Amino acid sequence: MTWEVLSIIGTIAFAISGAIIAMEEEYDILGVYILGIVTAFGGGAIRNLLIGVSVTELWEQSTLFHIALFAMTIVFLFPQRLLKHWHIWGNLTDAIGLSAFAIQGALYADNMGHPTSAVVVAAVLTGSGGGIVRDLLAGRKPLVLRSEIYAFWAIIAGILIGFDVVEQPAELYVLFIAIVILRVLSYTFNWHLPNRSLKTPAKDKTFKA
Repeated sequence: MTWEVLSIIGTIAFAISGAIIAMEEEYDILGVYILGIVTAFGGGAIRNLLIGVSVTELWEQSTLFHIALFAMTIVFLFPQRLLKHWHIWGNLTDAIGLSAFAIQGALYADNMGHPTSAVVVAAVLTGSGGGIVRDLLAGRKPLVLRSEIYAFWAIIAGILIGFDVVEQPAELYVLFIAIVILRVLSYTFNWHLPNRSLKTPAKDKTFKA
């Protein structure tokens, strides 16, 4: 039951996220549907390739495809005045999708008997893979590689599930809520992982007499 619920939550959240970004980039309705589908199912496809599951299994999820199409259609028909405030809610739905799919991906790999390392990779790819493909198709730098702490929370989910720290449905739902909250705190308070830039500082071009 937990698996199905997380799959539905993640699919809706990422389908909406992809559709909104397509509309921000002024794509037509076909572009909206393509970007939404890629965001919702791209991470699972990448995960399946790496853990030895046939990608064709995605096509057996007809119910989730219908849910994604319905969610994108609703968003496309939303009044313009409501969509103008999407930046407030866009990060939230992305956080929900990240959390739901990271846990779902980790459970998938764990149930197949893969080692913890593979469980962590599955969590990261399922939680952020679709978003990476979405950003690339939208001509943007991938959010997961440049923004506030993002994929790190998926890694935490993979570790906790891989080491069987979190197993019961109630524990998984608590983990889901915790990751959403941590991701929201990340972009609210601008938390970043350490980074180094190789760019040289721009020279001061101020004219001096």
